[in-house]
Amino acid sequence: MDATDAIIANYEKHHLDALVCLGGGGTQKNALYLKEKGLNVITLPKTIDNDVAMTDVTFGFDTAMGIATEAIDRLHSTAHSHHRIVVVEIMGHRAGWLTLGAGIAGGADVILIPEIPYDVDNIAKAIRSRSRSGKRFSIAADLKAAEKKKEKAKSKSEKQTAKATIAAWEGRHAGNTLRLSRKLEQLTRLESRVTILGYVQRGGTPSAVDRLLATRLGTACADLLNEGVHGVMVAARGEGTEPVPLEKVAGKRKLVPFDHPWIESARLVGTTLGD
Repeated sequence: MDATDAIIANYEKHHLDALVCLGGGGTQKNALYLKEKGLNVITLPKTIDNDVAMTDVTFGFDTAMGIATEAIDRLHSTAHSHHRIVVVEIMGHRAGWLTLGAGIAGGADVILIPEIPYDVDNIAKAIRSRSRSGKRFSIAADLKAAEKKKEKAKSKSEKQTAKATIAAWEGRHAGNTLRLSRKLEQLTRLESRVTILGYVQRGGTPSAVDRLLATRLGTACADLLNEGVHGVMVAARGEGTEPVPLEKVAGKRKLVPFDHPWIESARLVGTTLGD
């Protein structure tokens, strides 16, 4: 029995009226599956990656962005005093929201996100230009290479094929930040170091913004349940909320648009995006 089967069994065993699911893209897909199996389901968008479709923002994002921003702030003194390039690896699950937001807020000189393909030569050129102007250090915010999730396989041969595919993908993407750091060191002749924030971004005390957002979505969820509304995600919309059918959310990812105001702001303050 897998996890979803266990959920269905418990739902029926305890005669539940509805099930509230909190999470990111995977949660939204599983919730749709449960809805199709006849369960009354409603979801809330919760992930540090901010990549859930059809909502302005997810709770958890602001807290993680604050943690990553503080880390970049702390790295400035080391980068400056040792005349180094510091590449900071930030999470994001194949979407650039967290890296972009923390990079801008923390004053990173280079921000690299998957929505904008980069050329390492362009990055090195910008860093050398900073060096010539007397700024002999640079902070680069880089998105962590996303881990490929293992897919369910029905047969032994399918499992072996999936395992081999995953291993090959991980081989190509593992250590991408380290390779970038080494390449920049070669091209700029400046020492380059890597800082991997890892799961520290996922913990800590929630920010006031996230607490308010979670409360707003949670109370809206309670109202919808009281009205008998199911099969939706409670999306943040402006200062309010909006129920969105799970079919419009599941299987979709919200990426950073090329013309997003954050992108424009980053360019206007002289941040290099690598393109």
